[in-house]
Amino acid sequence: MSLTDALSLAQERDVDLVEVAPTASPPVCRLLDYGKFRYEQSKKDRESRKSQKGQELREVRMRPRTEGHDLDVKVRSARKFLTDGQKVKISVFFRGREITHPEFGGALLRRVAESLEEAAKLEKAPAMEGRAMTMILAPLPVKIPVKKVVAEPVEEKVSAEA
Repeated sequence: MSLTDALSLAQERDVDLVEVAPTASPPVCRLLDYGKFRYEQSKKDRESRKSQKGQELREVRMRPRTEGHDLDVKVRSARKFLTDGQKVKISVFFRGREITHPEFGGALLRRVAESLEEAAKLEKAPAMEGRAMTMILAPLPVKIPVKKVVAEPVEEKVSAEA
């Protein structure tokens, strides 16, 4: 059908002529109410966004002189966030002259990463952001256990024909 015929048909039916596949040979067009089409598309998009779960980023903050037991408590809370499927941002904040020794913060973040390596993977390596050194850990993908199916031996029936 020619373009002028298609346009006159669209005006006759009071709808729009919409090009669906412009790269096809010949180009493919549809007759539809474009305003209604856009409204339905936006409605579908809103519905699909409702069903999606956004990735949360939880933060665990500490100082470079955080000691053993306090560090264990922070690691335990980070592990809980990771098992819930959330990403965790570990931050070490420096105050005053502590900023002159960022290696203490780096060592602390490495200790945390080593203690959480069975529950998380390192997504962003430790880096300075202003007066804080941060790293981001992401939960490991959940492995679904596969059930092994044991094949039962097939018994052959022997019929006695006499």
